[in-house]
Amino acid sequence: MSVRAIRGATQVEANTAESIYSGVVELLSEILSANGLSPQDVISVLFTSSPDLNAAFPAAGAREVGFASVPLICAVEIDVPGALERTIRVMAHVETAASADSISHIYLHGAKSLRRDIAQ
Repeated sequence: MSVRAIRGATQVEANTAESIYSGVVELLSEILSANGLSPQDVISVLFTSSPDLNAAFPAAGAREVGFASVPLICAVEIDVPGALERTIRVMAHVETAASADSISHIYLHGAKSLRRDIAQ
């Protein structure tokens, strides 16, 4: 087993708690599924959100996916002019037997434009 970092991002529809939570649930579920992981394999997760998302903490949505025992932290992304709006980014640290080359990084909805080179 090795410790690996998995990146991902999603663009949510609106600055509402419901939209933020559903975006986080979808993103984390896709990351777990694509990498054959369960919440027990996750060491920690760092969330960032674009400055226009302040209706809820993304980490609160992660609790709905079974991340109750996983250390989570949220931060605000740098406010770069022209950056993608309504975006939640994630970096999850996991224990896995997968090689670094076989990790699936997940980018959903409008966030696919952020990393076309690694988006699944």
